[in-house]
Amino acid sequence: MKAFARITDDMIVDWTRRFAAWPSEQSALMENDPAVRGFVTDCVRPLIESFGIACRIDAMGNLAAVIGPATAPIEMALIGYAMTHPRSTMRDPFAADLVEIDGETSVRGRGVSEQKAALAAALAAFIDTASAKRLSARVAFILLTAGETGRHDAIEAALSSLADKPRHAILAVGTDMKISLGNRGRLDIDVTIEGMAAHSSTPWEGRDVTAGIAAILNVAQRLSGDGQAAAELGPATLTCTAIRTWPEATHTIQSRALMIFDRRLLPSEDVDEVFEDIASAFRAATPLTLRVTKGPHMLGAHLPRTSSFVARLERALATADAAMPDYYLSHSALDAGYLAAHDVETVTWGPGSPKQFHTDDESVRVTDLLTMARTYKTVLAGFCGRK
Repeated sequence: MKAFARITDDMIVDWTRRFAAWPSEQSALMENDPAVRGFVTDCVRPLIESFGIACRIDAMGNLAAVIGPATAPIEMALIGYAMTHPRSTMRDPFAADLVEIDGETSVRGRGVSEQKAALAAALAAFIDTASAKRLSARVAFILLTAGETGRHDAIEAALSSLADKPRHAILAVGTDMKISLGNRGRLDIDVTIEGMAAHSSTPWEGRDVTAGIAAILNVAQRLSGDGQAAAELGPATLTCTAIRTWPEATHTIQSRALMIFDRRLLPSEDVDEVFEDIASAFRAATPLTLRVTKGPHMLGAHLPRTSSFVARLERALATADAAMPDYYLSHSALDAGYLAAHDVETVTWGPGSPKQFHTDDESVRVTDLLTMARTYKTVLAGFCGRK
């Protein structure tokens, strides 16, 4: 693969370290967190603008930059993420050190394997592509304030802010440099159970919500076992991820409970229908007062291996004598489903291993980072190169 015209390897490594050193971690404020928004406006935006490329920030704080002839379609969008998992128990999560791991020079830090190395690689490819004198189509670079939110709000806002939507997209997220052709979606469901407190010496005087918890868990287990399954994507599971009860007092029958469920969605499923079926089954399980609420969701996606998009990706790589990637389907819920629902063919592809996500020693190999940057550039040339 050809070297960059404007970008050096040292610059790409420096950007990765600079991005990893910025603590844009998830908080209760989600996309409105000042550190996340600051990462977009004060860390990434000045870098892009230093190369003479104009950027726009939308109402959700997402950044968009578009290059190429104004009358041409947006053939490709590179989409990155600003928000990382919280620092948790990771030691020095924002030191962004260069370390030796198994004989390989790597960048260590929160988010480098999941979002930020892929972001740096995609940005290098985008900026270098902007130096082309004549592009046959437009290229968009989008940096979302999302990354750990579990919903499509940010990508929805970003697409709405563009004059026209891209035809194809690459989500720049760590995939071990394989191409993810799809993923299950996810629906969050909150269940509130109301009973009546009583002293535990006279339980018959109360209405114990733990009985409702047991009944709903039994129903959830049955629904999860009865759910559909896609051979490659796996089953449409229903999993309880949290249970809390009140009042927090000794020797007291519990009068209120909150249960949170995670329902994995197949690409063919309708979110509203899935929710109504589960809500009806839960309500029928117990005579206690129940409130079932639909939470955030992300849609599933599955791009066929035989799609024209994959064929064009492979032609672009073959033209540059680049290695052909492996393909797989991800277990994570991603924005690919939203994009697919809006007729944007999408893959997820980047340096960094999903096994490293959210771990205490998250890192990415420098060789993978640089290889992926050149691969992104090769793909952009194949889709939007010089006339």
